[in-house]
Amino acid sequence: MIGAGSAWLAIFPFIAFAVALYFAIQLARRYASRRREFEGVWAIALIMYAVASLAMFAGVIDTWSPAEFRAYWLLGAVLNVPFLFLGEVYLLAKRRSVAHGLFAVLLLGSVFAAYRILTAPLNELRLNDALPLGKEVFGDNSIPYRLAQFYSFTAYFLLLGGLMWSALSMGRRPDLRSRTAGVLLIAAGATIVAIGSGIGAGFRLVALFSFSLAAGVAVMYWGFVKTTARGAHRDPVVALEPPTGGEVPTSP
Repeated sequence: MIGAGSAWLAIFPFIAFAVALYFAIQLARRYASRRREFEGVWAIALIMYAVASLAMFAGVIDTWSPAEFRAYWLLGAVLNVPFLFLGEVYLLAKRRSVAHGLFAVLLLGSVFAAYRILTAPLNELRLNDALPLGKEVFGDNSIPYRLAQFYSFTAYFLLLGGLMWSALSMGRRPDLRSRTAGVLLIAAGATIVAIGSGIGAGFRLVALFSFSLAAGVAVMYWGFVKTTARGAHRDPVVALEPPTGGEVPTSP
């Protein structure tokens, strides 16, 4: 359990929870009114981010419970980035069948991940740490630990590649500069979380890990605001898609 003198570190995951929840509500409202799949999927991803951040807040402020760590690991370490990438595919893919197919695969993968993480044995002694590591709680060669590497690492690089391709495509059009900046901010936010959490976990730097959660989602939200700024483009979806002739290859 984290000491009373360091309890202030819990404020960062709580800020991450609040920002992600607000972000998710905004996306859900837009999806309800416009029925754009990418906004609905991103709303799900941000709800996952919010719940995982809240679990970390509870774990940092007091001793982690098995339920808190499982929720944090499943929704934050394993599934969050793949759902962010799925939203990007819905946004950029020319054929909806590609995104629908990936959605079906991800749902099956989510069920498998949930089963393995929720039923895996835990080394509960490690839950007394302020920042428990998955390889120590589940085991270095355990399926839950490896799932985080396979799901999140793969989806992160695909997500980053798609966002950068979109930004480069839009960068050729002066009227889409605000959109380009927004896409780059979304990529930057995802990178802040990836690097901050990776280094923070590797070196047990709770402050860096906690801060990266709040900073990353705040930057992603800033990017979302930029890409949907009134007057930058009439249609937010078109604004985020590459111009004609700039198809984004699809395979978060």
